[in-house]
Amino acid sequence: MLHYNKNSLQAIIMTGLFTALIYLGIFIFRIPIPALVGRPFIHFGNTLAILAVLFLGLRNGALAGIIGLGGFDILNGYALTSWLTMLEVALVALVVSFLLKSFNYNDNKKNIIIIAIAAGTLKILTSYCTSIIEALMVGTSFNTAVVASFLSLPATVINSISTAICVPLLYFLLKRIFNTINQRRN
Repeated sequence: MLHYNKNSLQAIIMTGLFTALIYLGIFIFRIPIPALVGRPFIHFGNTLAILAVLFLGLRNGALAGIIGLGGFDILNGYALTSWLTMLEVALVALVVSFLLKSFNYNDNKKNIIIIAIAAGTLKILTSYCTSIIEALMVGTSFNTAVVASFLSLPATVINSISTAICVPLLYFLLKRIFNTINQRRN
């Protein structure tokens, strides 16, 4: 985690930066996947939202993820279900923060890999539940919604696997960059 007051100008700037990166991580790199429920696609927004929580802490990281992912949904045709995306981000942020805290903020490779795998797995569960709610919102029967949502999970599984792989790689790369910047500044 970056060490500065969460209300400082630096924290606000970093939160804004992560928000923009999350939005762009979806907007620029988006591969649609056919599904029975919703319009899922492969993207790096979830990976970047988890990195935001790891670097900025729960409050600012979740805020960056909620604004980045939720803002994308609102501005790109997913406004009716953006609240579900925002709830998913908040839940994943809570779990990531809880795990980091339970590891006593020890960000060694093993712990970051565990966090990335847990976040990716949780995202599969939350996306499944979100798909059921989306299907119910358009009048689908519950049994049909459950089956159709399960059959619509391939994009989420791919996103979750990429999250489990990319979070540790990007975390240690960014950590090195942030440490170098902080050393030069001091």
